[in-house]
Amino acid sequence: MEPTTTPPAAPAPTATATNGRKGSLTNPEVVEDVPGHVIPILEREFDDFDNEAEKFLDGQTEETEFIGFRLKQGVYGQRQADVQMIRVKLPWGGVTPEQMEAFADGVERYAPLNKGHITTRQNIQIHHVPLRDAAALIRDLSDSGLSSREGCGNTVRNVTGDPWAGVCEDELFDITPYAGAYVRYFVRHPTTQLMPRKIKTAFSATDADVAITGIHDIGFLPRVRDGVKGVEIRVGGGTSIMPRVAPTLYDFVELDNGDYLKVTEACFRIFNRQDWLRVNRARARIKVLIDKIGIDEFRAQVEEELKGDWVDQRDFDPQPKLFVHDEEANAPQLLPSYAQPNGDLAEFERFRSDNVAAQRQAGFSTVHVKVTRGDLTPEQFRGLARIMRHLSGGYARTTVEQNLVLRWVRDEAVYEVWQRLKALGLGDSGPMKVTDVVSCPGTDSCKLGITSSMGLNRAVQQRVEEMDIQDPLTRKVHIKMSGCPNGCSQHHIANIGFYGASIKVGDKTIPAYIPHIGGTFVGGEVIYGTRLKSRLPSKRVPDAVERWLRLYEAERNEGEEFNDFAERVGAQRFTEQISDLALPVEFTVENMGFFIDWSRDELYRVVRGEGECAV
Repeated sequence: MEPTTTPPAAPAPTATATNGRKGSLTNPEVVEDVPGHVIPILEREFDDFDNEAEKFLDGQTEETEFIGFRLKQGVYGQRQADVQMIRVKLPWGGVTPEQMEAFADGVERYAPLNKGHITTRQNIQIHHVPLRDAAALIRDLSDSGLSSREGCGNTVRNVTGDPWAGVCEDELFDITPYAGAYVRYFVRHPTTQLMPRKIKTAFSATDADVAITGIHDIGFLPRVRDGVKGVEIRVGGGTSIMPRVAPTLYDFVELDNGDYLKVTEACFRIFNRQDWLRVNRARARIKVLIDKIGIDEFRAQVEEELKGDWVDQRDFDPQPKLFVHDEEANAPQLLPSYAQPNGDLAEFERFRSDNVAAQRQAGFSTVHVKVTRGDLTPEQFRGLARIMRHLSGGYARTTVEQNLVLRWVRDEAVYEVWQRLKALGLGDSGPMKVTDVVSCPGTDSCKLGITSSMGLNRAVQQRVEEMDIQDPLTRKVHIKMSGCPNGCSQHHIANIGFYGASIKVGDKTIPAYIPHIGGTFVGGEVIYGTRLKSRLPSKRVPDAVERWLRLYEAERNEGEEFNDFAERVGAQRFTEQISDLALPVEFTVENMGFFIDWSRDELYRVVRGEGECAV
């Protein structure tokens, strides 16, 4: 797609004074360019949810019919009966202090576990919510501009992005406004309400590809040609049981004339017509189509689709939908004084080295907050809101590593921010380091979960912390685990990754994990790890991790990165290192612990329901 003349930018949209609550039927399409206020709220959808939920609970509606309805509202069934997970979309992770406080209130009021969870899709999930409370929760959250619309179902899911977009040194331009227009264009879009499967989207800010476009159904990377802003579009990536790296559909598609929206809709229209994919929803991703026909044939189909009459029936002009927000205007004023470092500064210096990065705007920094397992309590939500309001630009962004990035922190305020984070239990150094272990909820809530990946996360993190790793290269190793093969933790692209499985021993079963070695997502390169021919009892996984890390430190060449070492020594070397750990375990009183999963107190058995991702 060659660049064309770019129209002049339209003024930023503003909310207009009309009758009715913002987002009501009388004022349905209010656009507020404030982080977290991206998806218009429609009051009638909550009324509809109330009505449909009551009809289902009264037995007037079949469950299969009701599931599809509630999934579009971001309400997802759990493995536990009669409770739901609420998935709130945060486009590119953007969130305000008021919304953090709304999460705190919602968690306290409706969530028995007293926590919210940041996902690898930059959403916030709240678990174990009774169905009758689900509508009340999403309605309460909507008062702060938050939306769960199309957080689930065969729709365009949350649009992820680079948390440093707009403030990082090497970006060509800020991609955020165009990601905003994309969200607003495709939410509630008629083409994207019941596709063969979900669509995951990523907008990266630079070729470092922090948003990892390569593992997405569709991804966008900024490009400039002849002074015109555009994007490279990649289509057909994904992990799970058929991992693929997304190939490039077009090297350059213009942004300001809406071509990127037009091309994307053409892709979705083609995908939506593939009824053969609907036969097996578990494999019905766009990557399967492209894997079958090839990217060149898919491109030819896109070109043909763009000749259709539908093109003239659409308004692709992104200008009215652009997310135009001047964060710098909200940057905090320089205060007369801040908390000053004193005493032993080693801990703070480690934090500053690991968690703090200079913005391209002089005098300001970003602070990367490490959120263990992505879980935040109401007190932490509120404490972060206070920091955001007083010591940052007023907003934050979640990350695909289940963390949080504070932006527009004055350099002079970094120590005080750290002190306040420490008081909240969020002052640890090392986000995206070896102790920042990533996992999905697993059997804590997911119907598809086979193992307690969150329990293993705790055990592995504890082991790695006990190892007290100081070596800079070893600290760069990424560890991720999923509770099943689907890969919600993105274990495929970890240096050391695991997914949940089981081992049958007579009439008993051991929770287990299958390891992957040598994946990566750093520096714009996506590589899927090599699956080892081992099946480790869950309780032996921390031992395996320690052995592999010590092997790496003992036998690597000077300056050799973990993946380079893994490629040089080969998968068999890693397999041999844990051969005794993979040996069968006999069921005895002494070995009883192997037959009980992490964070559990009863004998393990595989209980796997039908997941709703593919409903």
